[in-house]
Amino acid sequence: MKKTGMKTLMDGKGVERVLSRLTHEIIEKNKGAGQIVLVGIASGGIPLSQVIRRKIQVIEGVDVPTGFVDITLYRDDLARAGYQARMKRTEVPFSIDDRKVILVDDVLYTGRTIRAAMDALIDFGRPRNIQLAVLIDRGHRELPIRADFVGRNVPTSRTETVLVRVEGTPEEWTVLLKEDPPRKGE
Repeated sequence: MKKTGMKTLMDGKGVERVLSRLTHEIIEKNKGAGQIVLVGIASGGIPLSQVIRRKIQVIEGVDVPTGFVDITLYRDDLARAGYQARMKRTEVPFSIDDRKVILVDDVLYTGRTIRAAMDALIDFGRPRNIQLAVLIDRGHRELPIRADFVGRNVPTSRTETVLVRVEGTPEEWTVLLKEDPPRKGE
């Protein structure tokens, strides 16, 4: 799938393989799935957490509690953004107290989204620990945050965007790298 200004980083089979590996790593590190819960970050982490949940069910025979968080109110750039924030839904219908929370997102970039998600999670209780699983780590950290489980490291420039699509059938899943046009003054 070649689009103008876009490069395919992973096709559906590649995404499927990476998510299978991540799932096995999560199970291995946590010595099974009995104490973990999955929380996807809206919106990119939600479908990924659902795929990981299904894979854990097949591998371990365990139905892992899965929810999602909206980080809108926890962002540190709301005042500067100059736009009307759109609230999404947060759904964590289980206790995270003393559980191993696997926070799931599609792309790790500056770390600010992850910081906001951790702030949101703490409002729900006190987990034993929080582990981070991401499909793509593109670098450029502004905060001291690292992922415990990384699908693929993709060095990017600040003028590029990683687009993850995990909708429809696995054959339709893609990860694309898009070159953004320069901003005014750059």
